[in-house]
Amino acid sequence: MSTETIRLGDADIEVFVEGHGEPLLFLHSAQGFSPRHPFVRLLCESRLVIAPSHPGFGKSSLPDWMDKVDDIAHLYLDLLDHYGLDKVDVVGCSFGGWIAAELATKVGARFRRLVLVGPIGVKTGSVDQLDIPDMYALPPEQVSRLLFHDPDKNRPDFAGMSDEEVSIAVRNQETLALMGWEPYMHNPKLRHRLHRVKIPTLFLRGESDGLVSAAYLDRYAALIPGARTDTIAAAGHAPQIEQPRAFVDKVTAFLAA
Repeated sequence: MSTETIRLGDADIEVFVEGHGEPLLFLHSAQGFSPRHPFVRLLCESRLVIAPSHPGFGKSSLPDWMDKVDDIAHLYLDLLDHYGLDKVDVVGCSFGGWIAAELATKVGARFRRLVLVGPIGVKTGSVDQLDIPDMYALPPEQVSRLLFHDPDKNRPDFAGMSDEEVSIAVRNQETLALMGWEPYMHNPKLRHRLHRVKIPTLFLRGESDGLVSAAYLDRYAALIPGARTDTIAAAGHAPQIEQPRAFVDKVTAFLAA
């Protein structure tokens, strides 16, 4: 599994590049990216996977001026140029789905198909209620139950991590708070731009997802012309982790259609 560091503007971005076939830009969730997850190997069997660690995540730097998801989307315009991605499929999970949606409103012509997995990023419900539960007001155990269909199998083992892995895990959450604290987990302008997305789009959701509800996903999907939705059984907010084979099968079938 190969990882390289590229310079985009004033940011040093860690990028995983591996696999065979047509390129696939994969944008990870707030939990970060690890090539050790089984879904990565499965995707690499049929696609050339290009997966950057977002600024402030993994080993990627975070320039002082970056404090919004829209900033990351603009930086990734340079990433598309760096790898010559003129017509690429994109898969974004949760926080990465937010970035993918922002990107698609800017350069939709450079994307072939778009998959948003449990995406956040828009406000679709009433102004007096949160669309996404406030993870910072809940105990970790309850957050884990929101994230996973089977939290006992997916609880992080901090005791078994190296100091570097623990530091990265904490840094990932720190960057998520910076990018999504206010307004909480959305860009008020994004919902007014999604009509610009004209490419085939699939919204995927784990059936047991406690963060992104089915109603929220449907309202989100309705903002993109012609978008369709699908679910993955026995999975929560990270179906790529809990059901890697079902996740890859649904993604690759949609991208190949």
